[in-house]
Amino acid sequence: MRLHLKIKSSNQTIPFDHQPLLVGCIHKWLGWNDVHGNVALFSFSRLDGCKATNDGFLFRNGSTFFISTFDTDMVKQLIKGIQNDPVMFHGLTVDEIIIEQDPDLTERDLFFTASPILISRRINDKIEQIFYDDPRASQFLKETIKTKMDKAGISDDGFDIRFDTTYHKAGTKMVTYKGIKNRASWCPVVITGNPKIKRFIWNVGLGNSTGIGFGAIK
Repeated sequence: MRLHLKIKSSNQTIPFDHQPLLVGCIHKWLGWNDVHGNVALFSFSRLDGCKATNDGFLFRNGSTFFISTFDTDMVKQLIKGIQNDPVMFHGLTVDEIIIEQDPDLTERDLFFTASPILISRRINDKIEQIFYDDPRASQFLKETIKTKMDKAGISDDGFDIRFDTTYHKAGTKMVTYKGIKNRASWCPVVITGNPKIKRFIWNVGLGNSTGIGFGAIK
């Protein structure tokens, strides 16, 4: 299930590296929880509608972003938390919540990114970040989603994931999170197989660190 949030802005400048602030809002709305540091069964997009300046981002006409989760109880808690305290940061406030039910993805295989997809692995005692054009990328995407499926109690009845490396705007983006630089892939993905698995991925996202703003898909 997906919550689309419409955001009012007071035209304050938002820092470029505001992702930790967005994560903080989500945890504030969830209240006490055990999702931090665990395998995340949710994902969320970037803030849309910004204009970049030398000092940060401006949202003159407000903004939007979405939060998706496999857990319906989390949806209920998020709605309750937002209604109780819609204030975010730097003059941003949630103005409207729109609920989107899981779509029928039977005939759909191509999915675009709503936040960059991070793939990180320890290889030979070194942390490597794997990009969309790496031959290992598809394997690692599938490994991570299988871990999430195991946590959610979903069986693997056949699916495949790969980056659409033919996309003409495919590339990478640098995202700094609490001082740590992460280079992640901005590239559509092709997901084939059971529609149930597609819907699960549509909610929980792809790759590592979806709980801190990576790997959401449209």
